[in-house]
Amino acid sequence: MKPIPGPKTRRHVARVCTFLVAVILVAGIQGCTGTPQIRTWYDLDAVRDNLGGSYTLMNDLDSTTPGYEELAGPEANGGKGWQPIGGIDSLFTGTFDGQGHEIHNLFINRPDEGLVALFASVHRSGTVKDVGVVNVTINGYDSVGSLVASNGGTVSNSYSSGSVMGHGGVGGLVGMNLVDVLYDGTISDSYSTCSVTGQVIVGGLVGYNWGIVSHSYSTGSASCPDVAGGLIGADYGGSVSHSYSIASVTGEAAVGGLMGITENSAMSNSYSSGNVIGVDAVGGLMGVNYGSTVTCSYSTGNVTGNSNVGGLAGVNAGNVSSSYSSGNVVGEQDVGGLVGFNQTGGAVSNSFWDIQTSGQATSDGGTGKNTTEMKDIVTFLVTGWNITTVDNPDTRNPSYIWNIVDTVTYPFLSWQSV
Repeated sequence: MKPIPGPKTRRHVARVCTFLVAVILVAGIQGCTGTPQIRTWYDLDAVRDNLGGSYTLMNDLDSTTPGYEELAGPEANGGKGWQPIGGIDSLFTGTFDGQGHEIHNLFINRPDEGLVALFASVHRSGTVKDVGVVNVTINGYDSVGSLVASNGGTVSNSYSSGSVMGHGGVGGLVGMNLVDVLYDGTISDSYSTCSVTGQVIVGGLVGYNWGIVSHSYSTGSASCPDVAGGLIGADYGGSVSHSYSIASVTGEAAVGGLMGITENSAMSNSYSSGNVIGVDAVGGLMGVNYGSTVTCSYSTGNVTGNSNVGGLAGVNAGNVSSSYSSGNVVGEQDVGGLVGFNQTGGAVSNSFWDIQTSGQATSDGGTGKNTTEMKDIVTFLVTGWNITTVDNPDTRNPSYIWNIVDTVTYPFLSWQSV
C-alpha cells in the first residue's frame, strides 16, 4: 500500500494540475503555434485589443455563433451593429488569416461615421487574407467597405457579398486602397458581388484607389450620381491589371464599366462587360481618363448616355493603345464607337471598335472595323498586337497577351477563364 501524500505533496500536485489546465486552455485558444484562434464573435471582437497580433479564423461565423447578437447583429451597440476594428489612429498591423472560412451576416449601420467595415484601417505591415464576408449589410458615411474601409496593407484571396452603401469612397470589398508613408495598399485575387451605392465615388470592388489592384473582379452593381465604376470608382496614380468587371453601373457624371475616373494611373490586361448608363462622360471601360496609360484592355458592355459617350472611354486625355470595344453605344452629343471626346493631349493608337455592333460609324480616336474584321487576326497583327490564334474559346496560349479564335471570336486576354 502506497503512503498517502502529505500536505506539501498535495499542494505541489494541485499546482501542477492548475498549471496543466492553464496550458490546455491556452493551447485551446492559441493552437500549437501560439497564434490566437478565432472561433466566436467574441474572439473576433478581441482582435481590437491587440492590433499587431496574428490571428487565424478556425470556422465560419454567422448569426448562430456566440456573440452575434451582442456584437455584430442589428441589435448590437444600440442598433449600430459591429464596431469596426481599429481606426484612424489605431491601424491594424497584424495578420488575419481566414483560412478559407466565411463571416456571415455582418451588420453595420453607422451612416454618420467614416472608416466603416469589418476592419477600419490596415497599416502597410498588415495583412487580411483568405476570408469571405458574406451577406453583409453595411451603411456608413465615407471610406466604406465590407472587409476593409481603408487598406494600406495587403488584402488577398478574399471576397464579399451583400449590400454596401455610404456617401463617398464606397467599395464592395474595400473603401479606399491607399499609398503614402503609412500605406502601401495592395489588393489581389479578390472579388465582390455586392450591390454598392453612394453619392460620390463608388466602385464595385474599391471606392478610391491609389495602390495596386490585380487579378480581381466584381460582378454586382455600382450606382452613384458622381463617379461610378464597375471595379473602381476613382483611381489616382494607382495600377490595375488582370482584372475585370461584369457589374452593371449607373450614374450621372464620370461613369465607367471598369472605372469612373482614372488619373495618372496604369491600366493593363483588363476588361469590362457590364452595361453602363449615365448622363455625361460615360464609357464602357472608363468614364474619364486624365493622363493614364491604358493598354491591352477592352469593353463589350452596352453604353448609354447623353454627352461624351464612348464604347471604351467617354472622355480621354490619356494614352490608349492596343485596346478595343464592341458594345452598343447610344448618346446625343460627342458620341463615338470607341471614344466620345478626345481632349487635347489624349492619344489613341492601334485601337479599334466594331462599327456594326456599336451602331457608331465614327469615334474621336481609334479605327472602326466591321464585325468580320474585328474577328480577323490580321486586323490586329498588322498593328503590332501581341496576339496568336487558338483552336477554340476553351484553350489559351499564355505566351501571348491576346488570344483569338480566328474568324470566330473577338480577341480575348489569355489569362481569362472561360
